[in-house]
Amino acid sequence: MGFYGASVFAVWLLAVWPPPSWYRAHAPRRTAFMAMRAREAIASSAHTTHQYLPVSLDEIAPSLQQAVIVAEDRRFFEHGGVDYQAVREAIGYRRSEFSWGNPGDRAALWSALTSLWGRRHEVRGASTITQQLAKNLYLSPSRNPLRKVKEAATAYRLEAVLSKHRILELYLTVVELGPGVWGVGAASHHYFGKPPSRLTAGEAALLAATLPSPLSANPADHPERIRWRRDMILRRALGYPVAIPPQDEK
Repeated sequence: MGFYGASVFAVWLLAVWPPPSWYRAHAPRRTAFMAMRAREAIASSAHTTHQYLPVSLDEIAPSLQQAVIVAEDRRFFEHGGVDYQAVREAIGYRRSEFSWGNPGDRAALWSALTSLWGRRHEVRGASTITQQLAKNLYLSPSRNPLRKVKEAATAYRLEAVLSKHRILELYLTVVELGPGVWGVGAASHHYFGKPPSRLTAGEAALLAATLPSPLSANPADHPERIRWRRDMILRRALGYPVAIPPQDEK
């Protein structure tokens, strides 16, 4: 790759609009995921509603914040956008460290990579909340490796300009939680008839349990599919609670 090719790649890698700093004080009007779902609905001639209600972190029950962190990213407050420990565990690399100069490390990495296809669901599950926010705001659910590279780069940029609490707030505001249901503000009213500040621990865990497949299993459609995950989230939250630090601002 020459200088021109490298420059084009760098521009592509960093090109997102609006820039991450815009979200310091603004709620997204429409995300890339919302636009994608709208195009899909038009292509299939499907009639879908669009429920979206941005809320602040103070309006979200602490039990819901904790349930989502427990379900999606337990080390959210510890990593810088990409959780390399989770990635290492997901691909099956068992060593605590890695060095290209160590033959044993290279052999262990090669062994993990050759079995990667069989662990693809675990790898997808290693995405952090920040990566998922980057994907929701700017990208798509494509599994293209280059798209994942851009997702990681965008996650680092979000972490550089936004506080952890703002990232969590934005994620909870825009995450897809059912057909045409975006964010915990809309989802709480849609499924439980109440604001997210009033959710019980069980309702919060049930909402968090929809995140792997919100279109096919949510509190309204096939709730039995996610009850086991709700119970798992409750057990983890009770047994190993995540300490949410006081809010700070960047």
